[in-house]
Amino acid sequence: MQLDNQGVLVTGGASGLGLATVQRFHKAGAHVVIADLPGSPGEAVASDLGERCEFAPTDVTQETDVQQALARFGQTPLRAVVNCAGIAPPKRIIGRNGPHDLDHFRKVIEVNLIGTFNVLRLAADTMRVNELSDGDRGVIVMTASIAAFDGQIGQAAYSSSKAGVHGLTLTAARDLAEHNIRVCAVAPGIFETPMLLGLPPAAQQALGAQIPHPSRLGKPEEFAQLVEHIVENPMLNGETIRLDGAIRMPPK
Repeated sequence: MQLDNQGVLVTGGASGLGLATVQRFHKAGAHVVIADLPGSPGEAVASDLGERCEFAPTDVTQETDVQQALARFGQTPLRAVVNCAGIAPPKRIIGRNGPHDLDHFRKVIEVNLIGTFNVLRLAADTMRVNELSDGDRGVIVMTASIAAFDGQIGQAAYSSSKAGVHGLTLTAARDLAEHNIRVCAVAPGIFETPMLLGLPPAAQQALGAQIPHPSRLGKPEEFAQLVEHIVENPMLNGETIRLDGAIRMPPK
């Protein structure tokens, strides 16, 4: 599916992997809506990109917020959705202050898994009335993580949420096939996100050295490149694709 003059929604699109995706699809000629939290730099990003880009303040866990973001497309059909919104606060199951806080676990699941599903279901309902384009009415790409498969110490909540996204992918693809909507997920490895770029250079180099090849942190542009290919390749459906340079994460 080609996206020139088509609509794309990117959650978490104001920074990191989401921002790179916004920039790539905007360059390809799409009308892009950035769905990110009100306190994010989404408005500034949209202003910098100018025409065919706008910001919709959005909490992905809230139905009304997502509906309002989807309503931004108007006469432009929504053809692709990329779910990048997520959080990753670490916490051990048994820590110095006792057992893992249950509300903390719930919060991570709510944002990463329930938020992703909330966007998936509402976006699919919007897409199902589209005219067919290259055999599709729409494509939804979700962001899992290699933590779904190689969860490290302190990642109980995060790994669980991303494993849920992985488990949702094939089911959603099969469920939405009758509507000609494809669903895939990308499971990134260690990437140059704002969180990692805040680490000292030596720590960044040490993380990159763990990756077999290329022995460096992944670039957000490489994530966006894969997402674009998923949208354009009609046979990619129901798959979680690891994008990790062949790394398998150690316990910590």
